[in-house]
Amino acid sequence: MTDKASSISYNEYHNTEEDDTHSEVAIATTTKQGNGLCQRIIDSFKRPTASENTSIEMDDLEQGKNQNNGNEKDTNDLHRTLKSRHLQMIAIGGSIGTGLFIGSGSALASGGPAALVLDFGIIGTMLFNVCMALGELSVVFPVSGSFAVHSSRFLDPAWGFAMGWNYAINWLIVMPLELTAAGLVINYWITSINIAVWITIFLILLLIINLFGVRGYGEIEFFMSIIKVIAVIGFIILGIVLIVGGGPNHQYIGGKYWNDPGAFADGFKGVCSVFVTAAFAFSGTELVGLAAAETSNPRKTIPRATKQVFWRITLFYMVSLTLIGCLVPYTSPRLLHKSSNYDASASPFVIAIEDAGIKVLPSIFNAVILCAVLSVGNSSVYGASRTLCALAEVGQAPKILAYIDRKGRPLSAVTLSMILGFIAYINCANVGTAVFNWLLAIAGLSSLFTWGSICACHIMFRLAWKAQGHTLDELAFVAPFGVWGSIYGLVLNILCLIAQFYIAIFPERDKPSALAFFQAYLAAPIVLIFYIVWKIWKKTPFMKPSTIDLETGRRVLDTEELIAEEKAERMARPWWKKLYYELC
Repeated sequence: MTDKASSISYNEYHNTEEDDTHSEVAIATTTKQGNGLCQRIIDSFKRPTASENTSIEMDDLEQGKNQNNGNEKDTNDLHRTLKSRHLQMIAIGGSIGTGLFIGSGSALASGGPAALVLDFGIIGTMLFNVCMALGELSVVFPVSGSFAVHSSRFLDPAWGFAMGWNYAINWLIVMPLELTAAGLVINYWITSINIAVWITIFLILLLIINLFGVRGYGEIEFFMSIIKVIAVIGFIILGIVLIVGGGPNHQYIGGKYWNDPGAFADGFKGVCSVFVTAAFAFSGTELVGLAAAETSNPRKTIPRATKQVFWRITLFYMVSLTLIGCLVPYTSPRLLHKSSNYDASASPFVIAIEDAGIKVLPSIFNAVILCAVLSVGNSSVYGASRTLCALAEVGQAPKILAYIDRKGRPLSAVTLSMILGFIAYINCANVGTAVFNWLLAIAGLSSLFTWGSICACHIMFRLAWKAQGHTLDELAFVAPFGVWGSIYGLVLNILCLIAQFYIAIFPERDKPSALAFFQAYLAAPIVLIFYIVWKIWKKTPFMKPSTIDLETGRRVLDTEELIAEEKAERMARPWWKKLYYELC
């Protein structure tokens, strides 16, 4: 009995000893893994080694020597991790935001339903040509900075400097505006909590998203765009039902608001005033070109993404805004007496649903508006950081902004964008509204300058391409309307700037004043100051077609072989897939 007890005691002792040993090993392993994870996180913020570079830098003069069938040996550190699905949804729903959901209400009040549809249609046709031109340039030169850098190459380095900073400042200002807008949207449900609390929450959320790099941006935009697209399609179906009398009150609406109070709110001046609102609503479309340097296969994904623009303009803007013009009169008190430009309760989409007597849906649509606001805020960090990083790489911004870590994040530029997000807290003070009006004035015309520059770059590219002995057969993607489409886009951009100048001098429903002029047109003199200062300081030359550099950063592709492969691929598809790819 004693021997048995001793045996058991001995075995228990050794089992306990083994368990303790295993536990110590497990703890040591876990600690090592924990330390390893922490170390990897810390190391991810360091500069990458040469072997970790995965993207494209325009400035790399040796890049052309390292090309092999279009696959470059890159020296820039941005990661090409955006997939086709990311770019497709960014193109379709990326710029659907407060401009459409809320800004269209002020446009309707200013111009009436006819001016709303007319102006958005004109801007839409212009933007289609801008995106086609940008697609052609981005496939040939999928470089960091995209159109900001293209302006330096094809037009004038001084104009590239002005355009790059114009675009970066636009997004840097949009960031705090969208944070404020998100807080105001929450006020639709909760008014007892200070807006500063919501600004803080959303600022932290955007910071977390951007710590995941371009993949985080792409994934968030993918799912946000799906939500926005579903919401707009759902509203179109609902709007048609309401117009024909299928709502809870069974009232046939038809086109009665086009007759009473009328199609136009303020004649020619009303039409002119809607152009800038329309431009703001479409802003962000050009982000597809900016993302080219972080796309895994720009030759295939960029052309397909730019084709989506036609459907977004036609379906999501033109159809939905036509329905809004039928469902909401431009004399609606809620449109005219909104508390701010970001008052979600003044959204014509929400007003149309509430006027129909539908109870729960307004809250659901308000949640969609919140998603749209945060999506634009996310895009603003991406757009500002990538543009600032590209400017720093070519010596047009402080060199520290060119810092890119091992995860492909332009860390310094992202940090600057997040810091400027703190401007949103100004709205907690009494001077908040006045400050934000001036910030909006600085960024107000940014999109028109950007789009006009893209068209001008495309025109100069085509002239240089021909002057230096190249043919269109060498291009993997060609803008459908060629140079003439870009000329059309450039002329319309200039006309929109003239229309806004007219409104700045003779403001709608107000007397002419210096205050009204600069709040409407401050962006133009700022761009000119940037251009003139850099032109005088650096003595930059105007670009000539015969001397424009068409080699640095260009993807050299065997176009004939690619066309043959794509034809064979198209022939192998079933008929429905052929139709889908032809349209999309």
